Amino acid sequence: MLDSIYKDIKRQVQMGNTVTRIIIVNIAVFVILNLVYVFDYHAHSGVATDSFYNTFRSFLILPSDPMTFLKRFWTIITHMFTHKGFWHLGWNMLIFYWFARILGDFIGDKKVLPLYLMAGVAGAMVFILTDLLIPTGTGGQAVALGASGAVVGILVAAATLSPDYTMNLIILGPVKIKWIAMVSVFFYIIGTAGSGNEGGNWAHLGGAAFGYLYITQLRRGQDLTGWLQRLIYREDRGANQSKRPVSQPKRTKPRKSALSIVHKKEEQEAPGAAMDNQAKLDNILDKIKESGYDNLSQEEKDYLHLMSKS
Repeated sequence: MLDSIYKDIKRQVQMGNTVTRIIIVNIAVFVILNLVYVFDYHAHSGVATDSFYNTFRSFLILPSDPMTFLKRFWTIITHMFTHKGFWHLGWNMLIFYWFARILGDFIGDKKVLPLYLMAGVAGAMVFILTDLLIPTGTGGQAVALGASGAVVGILVAAATLSPDYTMNLIILGPVKIKWIAMVSVFFYIIGTAGSGNEGGNWAHLGGAAFGYLYITQLRRGQDLTGWLQRLIYREDRGANQSKRPVSQPKRTKPRKSALSIVHKKEEQEAPGAAMDNQAKLDNILDKIKESGYDNLSQEEKDYLHLMSKS
């Protein structure tokens, strides 16, 4: 059984998309943390003070104290993969799964991880600054953990890109994602005052701001995560080049990517098939804005998914 589970996870990591891989990493960290807690709990007869678990977790969560942060600078990344409870993890991953898949279909799978990381970093910086600078902050005594800042960044990016995309919600029925984003941001703003999780809500707003900024800049032809994409996927690019057959000619024109959906004024390729692809993509996007993704034909959904991978 364990061998089968391991093979299933390995297959998902190797063949799954970016959304699946990010969820797997979050779940893996959660499982490890909880196993450490169980072991430590029994080893110390239920006394958690100065336990190995607390020490171990402190190296993953983000401190707002500048000096502690400088000693544990990696926590600006690790904190967004660390969760304190099942519902904390489950809710974040559910929201992420819904909206990251929508976003990935439009702008391409390889942009999801860089956006996730940079939205999380933006949320972390807002968390630290507000905790240190505003009167209601703790002055550097708070810590942050969880993917919420990154996830909200993904949510707002998806809503900014395709505000009229419709989702069917339990009880409420069909709802355009722009309203989901607006209501979420509204409650995060309220949550910065007396909610008991003021720092977390500031982090959510930081992630949301980056998600909005990212899409607005992408429409102007500037990808704020471009440098991070090159850093993350440089090995993949080298591997693909090394596997290219010698007889295969080099491309003289760049392939169309899903960025053409977002940035319609991008320089056009050569006439012919490329122009037909552009027109078809524009028509599909217009149809999504008018009636939602669910009203696309299966052929149109398949075509959009294919172009997002190119």
